[in-house]
Amino acid sequence: MRNTLVAQRGDQVTDAMEVRGLGMWSAVVTAVLAAVAFGVAATTPPRTGPFAAPGTALAFPYSAAARFVPGDFLWMYLALAMMFAFVVLAACVREIGAGRRVFGTLGLSLAVASLAIIAADYFIQLRTVQPALVRGEFDGLAILSQYNPHGVFIALEELGFLLAGISFCFLAFALGPSRLEHWIRGVLLASSILLFASFIGLSAVFGLGVEYRFEVAAITIVWLTLAVAGVMFAFLFARLEPRR
Repeated sequence: MRNTLVAQRGDQVTDAMEVRGLGMWSAVVTAVLAAVAFGVAATTPPRTGPFAAPGTALAFPYSAAARFVPGDFLWMYLALAMMFAFVVLAACVREIGAGRRVFGTLGLSLAVASLAIIAADYFIQLRTVQPALVRGEFDGLAILSQYNPHGVFIALEELGFLLAGISFCFLAFALGPSRLEHWIRGVLLASSILLFASFIGLSAVFGLGVEYRFEVAAITIVWLTLAVAGVMFAFLFARLEPRR
């Protein structure tokens, strides 16, 4: 019996160490990918919509965008990897929740949903829109294209990042009472509030003409949050005794 208890405790310590290590490295990877992806996306100029440089906007159905393949799509690879790393991080946050696993589970579930939507959205761009543009297959492509400021791509991105914002809120409440966790909670909650305030505010001001304004705001808020919170989580996992 004693040997069994010792073995069980040993397994628990091993599992805790694995969660701690995985959490730390997933936090580091999330932060790095978020920062790099944001930099690449920010330096990719908008080709259509309200932020396009005067006189440079591509005309519907955006067939001239073929010359920007693959440069305008490179940031999506980084963003996909970032979202996957975020899901791993969310799973590790759930594991260290001090009696708050219900919040961690909800946060993880919403992070998975966010990844699924963003992954489908970006994969369509990478595997359907890119080759169609290069091959001149423009029939029905405009509604799917990232260059359409009110197309399917923008709508799915908005939904995906809204779900990420809700997951931030639940993950925040899964954290414990330490000072560092308090600061991380503040960052996550502030990001969630700012994200939804932007959605409501921009929708109210621009109505059906909001185009990709909220998408830009969502990318800025979510990705910078993952960059900042990722660094903070890395420190948390590096020094935190995992809770059971």
